[in-house]
Amino acid sequence: MTSIRRPDAFPVPLSRAVLVLVLLLPPILAGCGDRDGAGAQGRPASAVRAYDVNPAARERVADGGVLRWGLNEYPSNWNLNHVDGNLATVKKVVDALMPSPFRSDAKGQISPNTDYLTRARVTSAGSRQVVTLTLDPRARWSDGTPITWEDYRAQWQAMSGRDGEYRVASTTGYQDIEKVTRGEDDHQVVMTFAKPFGDWQSLFTPLYPRTTNATAGAFNGAWLNRIPVTAGPFRFVSFDPTAKTVTLARDDRWWGDRAKLDRIIYRSLEGDALVGAFSNGELDTFDIAPSAPDYARAKATPGAIVRQAAGPDFRHITMNGESAVLSDVRVRRAVAMGIDRQAIAQSDLQGLDWPIVLLNNHFFMNTQEGYRDNAGVVGRYDPAGAARELDAAGWRLEGRTRRKDGRELTLRFVLPSGLQLTKSEAELVQDMLARIGVGVTLQSVPADDYFTRYVIPGNYDITAFAYAGTPFPVSSAYGQYADAVRRADGTRQWNANLGRIGSPRIDAAMNRATADLDDAEAVADTNAADRLIWQAVNVVTLYQRPQNVAVKDTLANFGARGFHNLRYQDIGYLR
Repeated sequence: MTSIRRPDAFPVPLSRAVLVLVLLLPPILAGCGDRDGAGAQGRPASAVRAYDVNPAARERVADGGVLRWGLNEYPSNWNLNHVDGNLATVKKVVDALMPSPFRSDAKGQISPNTDYLTRARVTSAGSRQVVTLTLDPRARWSDGTPITWEDYRAQWQAMSGRDGEYRVASTTGYQDIEKVTRGEDDHQVVMTFAKPFGDWQSLFTPLYPRTTNATAGAFNGAWLNRIPVTAGPFRFVSFDPTAKTVTLARDDRWWGDRAKLDRIIYRSLEGDALVGAFSNGELDTFDIAPSAPDYARAKATPGAIVRQAAGPDFRHITMNGESAVLSDVRVRRAVAMGIDRQAIAQSDLQGLDWPIVLLNNHFFMNTQEGYRDNAGVVGRYDPAGAARELDAAGWRLEGRTRRKDGRELTLRFVLPSGLQLTKSEAELVQDMLARIGVGVTLQSVPADDYFTRYVIPGNYDITAFAYAGTPFPVSSAYGQYADAVRRADGTRQWNANLGRIGSPRIDAAMNRATADLDDAEAVADTNAADRLIWQAVNVVTLYQRPQNVAVKDTLANFGARGFHNLRYQDIGYLR
């Protein structure tokens, strides 16, 4: 699946697991292990935790209780595979409800999710890669329908990109499958790939029922303000649009370990209201954006703790390549060079007990052995160089602003309301770009509309948010940088590429990286793709974001998870 979008700050996605900031991980990526216990920047590997979730055996967790979980937006589309539903908030809910055939541990190592799979193996048929999944025959959708190979076939067909009417978040991996067929019985899935795809375990996470994927109409609309069917330890109960809550309850028909919690109630609040609700005892958990005041206030809340871990999450500034002035790569390059990323990182991370290190790669985190600084001139703060770029593009300084053909060079920075982090970043960018004659106007929009009405449709010039990644760097991030596809009517569809900047060369480089079965070649091809993305000036990375999760101190098996997949049935309060 593609990287997940977060408005508040944020990651990236190689079947060889991503290694994050100063973690002591096994060498899954050739040359990507630790260096005698130190990260690539020479800092001790113990400086940052891989995950912090207060792990406890199930017998130590009480039966019953309610988890009140704060969110910073109230989504309308609950199909995580749809471009409008590809949100971190959607994932937090869907992970409790929908099947995922594989799980990741804290080190990014992948294994079958035994609640849905009994076996997974890779074989070959000539030059073809063949993957066979054996499904748990107990697994059923909430309407009583068994989960079978047909659900996998329907999702492959929907996500393959062959029908442009499906507004998919990403076709990565699915587009490489030649066919999905029935194995020995309905509970065995046989996938034959037209070309090798190393990250095959990233696919079908989550899995939706074949009724959802059967038609473009169902895929695009059946999960709008609805969660019609589930297959997890929890079931959907209700939406309350007025209170902006989503309520789940334990599903007693679940075939796996019985969920410890009775209910999970997700409540959406503006970003600056979350910490108040947590401190007042109205919430049991919420994610803290890089905000020193919120961090300090949450830590000071009686009976609470802030759990912190490294993750594949990064903050960035994105420019819209289809906006009038930013369609010129010279202008985008000038804007990037005119922004002091170090100053923004220092402002964002001050007071959070987190290292201030710029991220200069779109796929690897700073301390991975595969990490290379590919930013070049685009990543250097150089106001004089930026001015020369603008002069060359025909934007001449007249007084305090630049003009071309009678038009003033002004950018519209769109930001979600109630999020002080983005507001601070926007104000810093506004001041920095004013120094090179570029005007910036700030447009605050409702947080619930930020992605669906502004960022995804390209209704902005410049913005800032974060990506939350997975243990599959290139395949997970592919959609963020992939070129547009053509719809049946000839118009272009960008899917998850929110910067609307791509090229066949970038696609070819990413395709080589995802097809590599040799780890060293995968690292080299990934960095080749990254250099091309920097040259195109789409996503301007800032820094790896800390996962700061405020929780009640009695809550177990929950917190800052890093790469670790939560088992929702194990979450609960200590006895």
